[in-house]
Parts: sequence; structure tokens; C-alpha cells
Amino acid sequence: MFERILYPTDFSDVSLHALRHCIPKLFELGAKELYLLHVIDITVAELEAFELEEIYREKLEKLAEELRKKGINAKADVRVGIPSLEIAEASEEAGVDLVVTPSVGENIWRQMFMGSTASNLARATKKPVLLLKYVKKDDSYELAVDCSELFRRPLVAVDFSKCSIKIVKTVRKFEELMERGILLHSVDYGKVDELEHNIEVAKVNLEKTAKGVKADFELEVMVGTASQAIIGTALAKNATLIVIGKKGRSVLKDLILGSTAERVMRDSKLPVLLVPCE
Repeated sequence: MFERILYPTDFSDVSLHALRHCIPKLFELGAKELYLLHVIDITVAELEAFELEEIYREKLEKLAEELRKKGINAKADVRVGIPSLEIAEASEEAGVDLVVTPSVGENIWRQMFMGSTASNLARATKKPVLLLKYVKKDDSYELAVDCSELFRRPLVAVDFSKCSIKIVKTVRKFEELMERGILLHSVDYGKVDELEHNIEVAKVNLEKTAKGVKADFELEVMVGTASQAIIGTALAKNATLIVIGKKGRSVLKDLILGSTAERVMRDSKLPVLLVPCE
């Protein structure tokens, strides 16, 4: 299991909900240390940012103490800067295994042209990012999967590049919590007359990849757009989590054209574990 977790919070309702209802369950699964972080956005607060630092430090410390009473080893820190960059830097300094962040549906135009904090964080950090996809229900928030069941049946998407090696190493972190996973590759390349051959090669490569993890996997080779294959198969197979790699591309291309990872992050109703591959 991921032992050292960084949880950045903006004190929003969904952030506090995830902190109180999901994070403790990750510690029941084996996590050991929690690093709470609040970043005062310098681009919004400007000159007031440093004056607010002590106020937010006190608020964050109260949250940390609340979690300590539940037996969680929690530490708190407040920084001033650009949130995604500060979170990425803090994750490196603390040597965490995982960054956890909640998300509730955001405006599609903002996502496409500005990027969300979660998307920007995924680009900036070199640590795996667990994106908890919440849906607002009345006065509360709901996840598609209970946090205690997150790692039970993951769908792991691979493309047989070096990125896939990093994905497999990340999956090993929680393989003891898995019941049975789904290992998926989407054939969205090659000419029509090469399709059968590419499918057969993919099946062989999936079998080799599955040997890198002790847990059992159901192997799936799909044909078509990768993001649609991943999301559709995850729903059809009752997956509890989608695990996908994020390759380095220019920010402009990611924002305007999107990548497979970006589309899955945006459209999936399931939690997404994003593995940086750079």
C-alpha cells in the first residue's frame, strides 16, 4: 500500500468531505503518514497571501489534530504560490508515494482552455496522483466506489511502452489489496489489414505484462479510441479504479487536443490513479 500520502486541501466542502470520509479508510488499508497541505494561490490573493498564511496554518493544524485523534499520523504545512507547482514541490520534499485530490465536475470550457488544478497537478508532479471523482448529491458528496474498496478491482491500461513499466511498479504498491484486476490494451493504431496481427501481438504482450504483478488479472484487448475503451470497459467490468499513465506533452497540446489520460480524467465517473511517466 502507499505509505506516505500528500493531501492538498482548499477547505472546500468536497475537500473536507474526502479528508474526513475517504482518507481515514486509506489508512485502514495500510497508509502510514499523511501530509496535509494548503496552498494560498498567489495569483488570486496577491499581496494579501502572506497575511493569510497564519490564519490558514491554524485552520490546517486543527484538521491535522482531528485526524490524529483517529490515530492518523498527520503533519500540516501552508505555502504561498501557484497551487499545482507548490503541491508538486511539496510531494518531492516529503518523499510521498501518492498525492490524493478530490474533484467535482468543472466547467468544460475551463478544463479545455485553462486546465483544472487536478489536471495541472497531474502535469507538474512526478508522483502518482489519485483523483477522487465526486458527484454532488443534495447536501453531500458521493464516490462511485467506497474508498475501502478502491484497490479491489482496478482496470490498468497499458500501451507496452516504458510508461507501462512504471504503471506496473505502481500497481505493485497495492497488489495485496486486489481481488482481481483488468489489464487492458486498446489497439487504436495500424492499418485495417494489420488489425488481426496487432490484436494477437497485444494479447501476447498483455500476458507478459501480467506476470509483473502477483495479483490475478483478466486480460482485455479492445479496438478503437483508447479513452472510450478504458472508460467503457471499466464500467462494464465493474472496476473500482482506473490506472493510467501520463506521458509528457506540451501543455498547449494537452489543453487544446487532450491526451488519453486527460480524457479519462475528465470523463470517467470512477476514481483515476494517474502515473507520471517522465
